[in-house]
Amino acid sequence: MPHILQKYYPWRNLLFVFGEGLLIFLIINAVFLFFTGYENYIELLSLYIFRAIVVTFVFQLCFYYFDLYNIPIIPRFSDHILEVLQAFGFGCILLAVIYFIIPMLSISTRVFWTVLLYAGVVIFLWRFFYFKVLERRLFTQSIALIGTGRTAGELVSIIEEKKDSGFKIVAFVGEDNPSIIPRDIPVFADIKDLYSLCVNNAVEKIVIAIDEKRGMPMHDLIKYKFMGIQVVDVVNFYENLTGKIMVEHVNPSWLLFSNGFYVGITKRVIKRMMDLSVALIMLLLALPIFLLSAVIIKLESPGEILYRQERVGKNGKVFTVIKFRSMRSDAERDGPVWARDEDDRVTRYGRFIRKARIDELPQLINVIKGDMSFVGPRPERPVFVEDLAKSIPFYTIRHIVKPGITGWAQVSYPYGASEEDALRKLEYDLYYIKNLSIVMDLATIFQTIKVVLFQKGSR
Repeated sequence: MPHILQKYYPWRNLLFVFGEGLLIFLIINAVFLFFTGYENYIELLSLYIFRAIVVTFVFQLCFYYFDLYNIPIIPRFSDHILEVLQAFGFGCILLAVIYFIIPMLSISTRVFWTVLLYAGVVIFLWRFFYFKVLERRLFTQSIALIGTGRTAGELVSIIEEKKDSGFKIVAFVGEDNPSIIPRDIPVFADIKDLYSLCVNNAVEKIVIAIDEKRGMPMHDLIKYKFMGIQVVDVVNFYENLTGKIMVEHVNPSWLLFSNGFYVGITKRVIKRMMDLSVALIMLLLALPIFLLSAVIIKLESPGEILYRQERVGKNGKVFTVIKFRSMRSDAERDGPVWARDEDDRVTRYGRFIRKARIDELPQLINVIKGDMSFVGPRPERPVFVEDLAKSIPFYTIRHIVKPGITGWAQVSYPYGASEEDALRKLEYDLYYIKNLSIVMDLATIFQTIKVVLFQKGSR
C-alpha cells in the first residue's frame, strides 16, 4: 500500500490531499451549523456529517479526475484556478444527479452556494500555500547521490522535473559531471567528505546510483548507516520514486532476495472472485453496447465481428483472446506487425472503440473462462514474445501472473508498439507483480477509469 500511494503522493502530498478534504468537510459543517442553529445541527448531526462526506468525496473525486492532485510541475496560478472552477462545475453536476436519485442527501440551495463560495476561497488559499511549498522545496527529504554517471543522471532528471517528488539532492559523490549536476550542488571526490553533512543532519538518505558497483566503499557506507543515515540501492529508490522497476539495473540476486513476487492463495481466491462477479455484471450492463457495436462493425467493413488472436498467458500458456474487430479483415495479409500511430488499417468505428476501450469488452469472456484477469500485464502475441524474451532481460517474468484487460503499465505509460516501449512497460509490469495486491488492483482500475474518460494512452 505505501508503494502505491508513494507512486503519486509522497507524505507531503498526502497531507495536502487529506488536508484539503478536511477543510472542505469542516466548511460544509460550519455552514450547516450557521444556517440551522446549534440545537438543530446536533439533533441531525449524523445526517449533516454524512451529507458533508458525500460533497467532500465528490469534489475531491473531480479534482483527482481533472489531474488537480497530480502536480509534477508548478502551473500558472491563474490557469490552475480555471481548472479548479471546471472541477467544481463538474462536481455540481454529479451532486445534482446524486440528489435527484437520493433526495435525502440534498441540501438547500442557500447552503450549497454558501459552501461553494467559502470552499472555493479556502481551496485557492490552500493551493497557493502548497505551490509555495513546492517552489521552495520545503518539507523534502535531503539525499546524497553516490555516482555521477548515466544512472545518477536519470534520478536527477526525475527529481528536478518532478517538483512534488518529496526529495532534494544536496550532494554528489564522484567525478564532476556538469552535464547532469546542477551548479549549486556540491560534488565530493571521496565519500568520506560527506561526513560533515551527515553529522549536521544535512543528509537524510544516501542513494547508491553508480553505473558499475564494483569497488563500492562498503566500510564508509556502513559507518553512515550506523549514524542513522538510510542507505538505499538505486533500484529500490527508483521503484518508490516512479512506480516502476529499473529493469536494466536488476540482476538475479536482486529478484531472489527482494520482497514481493509472490501471490498467496488468499489473494488469488479473492482476485478470482472479484474477476468473476465484476465480469458477469459488466457483461449484463454492456449488452446494448455489444449489440450496437456488432451491427456497426458488420455494416462498415466485410469480415467477422469478433477478432480472435493467440496471446501468451500465465506460465507461458497460449490462449485465444477475443476483441471487437477494429481493423480491416485483411490487416495482416503480409504477416504480424506492430501497431502504428494513425494506423491506416483501423476502420472509422474501430478508431472510436479503441479510444473508448469498447473493443476490449469481449475480453470479459476471457476473464470468465479464467484465461485473463481484470488487472495484469497485457498479453502479447507469441511471435513478439519470442523476440522480446531474447532482447529484454527478465521479460518472461511477466507471465507468472494472469494477463489483464487493463494493467499498471497501461495506466502509467503511453500506448507504444516497439521493443523500446516493451522494455519501458516491463518496468511497470514487474512493479505490479512485485507489489501485487487487491488494493493495487483497485487503484489500477480507478486509474483506468480516468484514462478512459480522458482518452489517454489508447490508439
